[in-house]
Order: sequence, then C-alpha cells, then structure tokens
Amino acid sequence: MMTLDGTNSWLLRAPGSEDVIVIDPGPADERHLQLIAENGPVAQILLTHHHLDHSEGARRLAELTGAPVRALDPALVLGDEGLGEGDVVAAAGVELRVLATPGHTSDSLCFVLDDALLTGDTILGRGTTVIAHPDGRLGDYLGSLRRLAELPDGLAVLPGHGPELPDAGTIARQYLAHREERLDQVRRALAQLGPDATPRQVVELVYADVDQALWPAAEMSVKAQLDYLRDGL
Repeated sequence: MMTLDGTNSWLLRAPGSEDVIVIDPGPADERHLQLIAENGPVAQILLTHHHLDHSEGARRLAELTGAPVRALDPALVLGDEGLGEGDVVAAAGVELRVLATPGHTSDSLCFVLDDALLTGDTILGRGTTVIAHPDGRLGDYLGSLRRLAELPDGLAVLPGHGPELPDAGTIARQYLAHREERLDQVRRALAQLGPDATPRQVVELVYADVDQALWPAAEMSVKAQLDYLRDGL
C-alpha cells in the first residue's frame, strides 16, 4: 500500500540516443531489472533516495549493465562520484539538474529536465508522501516544497509512485496547503488531548478517516509534525 501501484523506474534518452539514464531501478526484482537492462545500454543509474523500494535493485542493475550508481548517500554510490545540489548529469543526450529536496528523507533528491521534474517520493502521483521520521523532518520538507513551488510553470511531475502530473509548481503549492491543514488539525488535537499526547493518540483522532493499514505511516508523519510544533517553528 505504501507504493501505490509500485515504484516507477524512469528511463530517459534523447531522440537518436542509444544510451539511457535510469532513475530509481526499484526493488530487487530480477524480471524488472532485466527489462530495464534490455532497454540499454545504461549510461548511469541515479537514485532519488535510499528507501529500498527505489534503491535495492541498483547494485544488481549495475552488475547487469556496467553502469555506475549515483546518489546523495555515499553508501549507495558504485563506481562513480555521488550526487549533490547543483550537479548537472549529462548523458543519453539529456541534461538533468540536481536539486536537494530533503524532508521525506534526509537524502531526497529531485531531477529537473527542460520540461519535467522527477520527484522520487517528494511528490507522489496521487495522495501525499510520508515524512519518514526521524530521518525525514517536516521543516526540511516544507522548505523543499517551497522551493519546488517556485519552479517555472509547465514542468510535468514524473513521480516515484503513481501517475504523471501536469505542473510541478501547482502540485507543490497544493502539498504546502495540505501540510498546513494537517498541522492545524494536529494543533487542535493537542488542544483536545493535551500537549503530551502520543503520536498514536493524534493519529487516531486526525487520521480517523484514513485506512488503518496506513496508520503506521501516518504515525511517522505525526512524529515529524509533533517535533516541528514542539520546536516552536
């Protein structure tokens, strides 16, 4: 349920290019990784963040293709330099600009094309993302969303889960509004439950309309919200 329809692996190449850039090879699913390799040759493998549903298959895909793996987290890098804010990845006839967008996780990255934004789990194709507390922090996430909200109009969203979306800036502003609404709900819950309410108590009140199978994920986000509010931000 956490991955919606599964994890999206994006293969990027310019018209006329034989090589591809692979974004997020996904879990260690041999059939999926073989299918990616068959669409190569793979020039580079880029990771949006360390969660296994995005990164677990990277080492195996590197074995199949000989391509380097690049990520912000040094532990995930194989055979080449890592990735960081402001880097430009040029391969397969395309250029990707790297944006550091922490919040969902501390190592979350987005990649900017001329006409699209690859968002990993920072923005999903439907619903909203989890703040993976304690590695993910709400203050960082709000800052990342504000940054994405300032991107030029018309950038399609190519997310890590779910369908494509038409405009990154618009979606980022909607995400910000949703987060502010959730924070207001948590504030009201604390007023009702008391300032020392547990994350689980807040989830049961604020997320009562959400499938209980998703409550563990909601609890991570609530922990991040409570940290944010209790820090007085």
